[in-house]
Amino acid sequence: MIDPQAIPKAELHVHIEGTFEPEHIFAIAERNGVRLRYRSVEELRAAYRFTDLQSFLNVYYEAISVLRTERDFEELALAYLTRAQAQNVRHAEIFFDPQAHLERGLRFDAVIDGLWSALLRIERDFGMTAKLIMCFLRDLPAQAAMDTLQLALPYRDRIVAVGLDSAEVGNPPSKFAAVFERARAEGFLAVAHAGEEGPPAYVREALELLKISRIDHGVRCMEDPALVRELVESRMPLTVCPLSNVCLRVVRSLAEHPLKSMLDAGLAVTINSDDPAYFGGYVDENYAACATALQLSDDELGTLAHNSFEAAFIDDAAKAHYRALVRQAFDRGAAATGEGAPAV
Repeated sequence: MIDPQAIPKAELHVHIEGTFEPEHIFAIAERNGVRLRYRSVEELRAAYRFTDLQSFLNVYYEAISVLRTERDFEELALAYLTRAQAQNVRHAEIFFDPQAHLERGLRFDAVIDGLWSALLRIERDFGMTAKLIMCFLRDLPAQAAMDTLQLALPYRDRIVAVGLDSAEVGNPPSKFAAVFERARAEGFLAVAHAGEEGPPAYVREALELLKISRIDHGVRCMEDPALVRELVESRMPLTVCPLSNVCLRVVRSLAEHPLKSMLDAGLAVTINSDDPAYFGGYVDENYAACATALQLSDDELGTLAHNSFEAAFIDDAAKAHYRALVRQAFDRGAAATGEGAPAV
């Protein structure tokens, strides 16, 4: 099996607030004079025993309460991007949750200016590219999302798409149809979390009502064969997060994850890390764990990497460039082992 670090890849499903490592949380909390209910890094890590999405969100929202300044957001994003670049991520599309910070009295510009500074720095220093996707919190009213969209309009040159995240059950995509219609009219692309804990019907709503370009998670689509056929025919990308799905009990174990079945069905799946500081691994750890647990071939790993660039919000020339890099990586791996190169 090829070393996942050797594979050029894009990451399309990562929440920047979910890359907040415990040591960094405590460092920023101390700098900003914020008192956490956890007394140590070890105690905080011990809380990472999640039973469902909501149990994770409870810890997640307390952790991000320490973020207060533009500097904090720049440091947070730079820490993730530096780590991703070391794992051969050539392009990242990063979710951020402005509502979670606006509710705490922060200004929109403090959040986006900090994140944007990190994106510019990583491209300047390493040649890695990144884009921002602004997510709406689905457990808040739709009007709150519309108000946030209005705040984002002056920054539309920095935000490639809008998304939908947070507590899925009981908050269907249809709740946000008008918000997404306005966002698309303003020139934003659209993605949405659907079919993680919510039913396959949420995937269909996201497609038909929100008119999304990618499905985030989407693993429960496998419960609806007709939906699977439609997704295959349309080549709709799915940004799957395997270690996250196990940690949040969406699936019982990685060996039972539907990723391989999704590949076999012809779905345009990608591997991503979601909230890696909480779920046991960044993108390389997800690749490696899936390759072992699901016995993925180099062909399948190549397909996953290829899909990640095909699904990215980049132009055709960039996609062709990255496809060539993936091919070269597998050719080198085959030459080193004396095996035939996979058909990527």
